[in-house]
Amino acid sequence: MIDLYFAATPNGWKATIMLEEIGLPYTVHPVNIGSGEQFTPAFLAISPNNRIPAIIDHAPADGGAPISIFESGAILLYLAEKTGRLLPGDPRGRVAVTEWLMWQMAGLGPTLGQNGHFKLYAPDRLPYAIDRFAREADRLYGVLDRQLARTGAYVAGADYTIADIACFPWIITHKAQGIDMTRFPQVARWFAEVRGRPAVRAGTAVGRMARPDEISAETKKTLMGIDAKETR
Repeated sequence: MIDLYFAATPNGWKATIMLEEIGLPYTVHPVNIGSGEQFTPAFLAISPNNRIPAIIDHAPADGGAPISIFESGAILLYLAEKTGRLLPGDPRGRVAVTEWLMWQMAGLGPTLGQNGHFKLYAPDRLPYAIDRFAREADRLYGVLDRQLARTGAYVAGADYTIADIACFPWIITHKAQGIDMTRFPQVARWFAEVRGRPAVRAGTAVGRMARPDEISAETKKTLMGIDAKETR
């Protein structure tokens, strides 16, 4: 029913976790983003921003032609609306979930992506960039910790929703990002609980075996716009 165009990244795992949670059958089509498959015309036809994940729903609710969706947040919303799962029906609950989904898409994900890039992958150590994104990552963890303390449960309230699915894969990277989770006890509590969900375990297992231990110079050039000669 669902074709998933995927690579094993935090954003890719949002889609696999969601599909496992709602129980829709799906077929994984791996996209080798290190070799540039995301720039092929066939992939750009469904994901014009040349990013994973993207899906094609061959059985949309209106019974019409297949629908393609790109951007991980849009995929979560689409699948939640399609199945009536993991998104509240009442206006207040829906607003809360949408707020925290957008917070992840606009803040947590991009910031942690940049923090990881400058800390782990950039060919030159740039102290200003490293400090700037480390501070912002720390601030956002604090925002999430306070929100989880307020709800006492999940990101957007008492129930597990797509807001949790959006945030969780990015928190997987906390060790590599240099985040001390003892400073964020509510995030640690929530992370452990979500990590134990069977669908989360199944979703994050997708693609793990295909991830290389090291990123080659040519892959860095493709993924990050870093000239290969600068990484040798």
